[in-house]
Amino acid sequence: MTQIQVYLVGAGPGDPKLLTLRALEIINTADVIIYDRLVSRQIIDLISNKVELIYVGKDRTDESYSQDDINKIMISKAKEDKIVVRLKGGDPLLFSRGVEEIYALKSEGIKFEVVPGISSAFAVPSYAGIPLTHREISSSIAIVTGHTDPKKKEPQVKWSKLASSVDTIIILMGIENIKLIAEKLIAGGMKKNTPIASIFHGTTDLQKTNIFTLNDVISNNIRDKLEAPSIIIIGNIVKFIYANK
Repeated sequence: MTQIQVYLVGAGPGDPKLLTLRALEIINTADVIIYDRLVSRQIIDLISNKVELIYVGKDRTDESYSQDDINKIMISKAKEDKIVVRLKGGDPLLFSRGVEEIYALKSEGIKFEVVPGISSAFAVPSYAGIPLTHREISSSIAIVTGHTDPKKKEPQVKWSKLASSVDTIIILMGIENIKLIAEKLIAGGMKKNTPIASIFHGTTDLQKTNIFTLNDVISNNIRDKLEAPSIIIIGNIVKFIYANK
């Protein structure tokens, strides 16, 4: 049987204790680890200094690696007969380019395995003390990206329709567009006093939670409370916060 050469591994939301046993097992067998910006420093510190680390994180100010570049690195290292770990924050297939990486590997006949990770969409609210469901308040959840692909002419998320179709909205990568999102949700019928939680660097020592409303967002009253990376939770469920943080 052909040996697996590349593992697409979910690193979870930040706290190294939330790595799965399988993820840690694979990390400990790697020759090369190609990792993203959202993989926490605490997790990187667990990696042996004998492993080749390649940072390919990118944000608005750092576009040194395109997705094509990352695919080529994975393929090149795998063809050197090395065990390659593509380490991604959260889950490797949720709002990531994991599927594109899978197809790049398949096109080269490289055997791979996907190792699921704990998504920040679920872990971060728990660490902040915010339940996502409640039988009287929230029986439906939508997990959406707040990031807009500039190549697409139409919005990826129909915010105005989402406003009246689910009880709780969890937004990943939404800080940059939060005011536009709030305006569209209100236009869709969501009340201006609907509570919002913004949780910065969830599950890490830097975790910080801010509570405000849609009206605060559109009134620009919260500029100093919005930092990336943050998970945003919108809905009346935020009122049920139970943690003293």
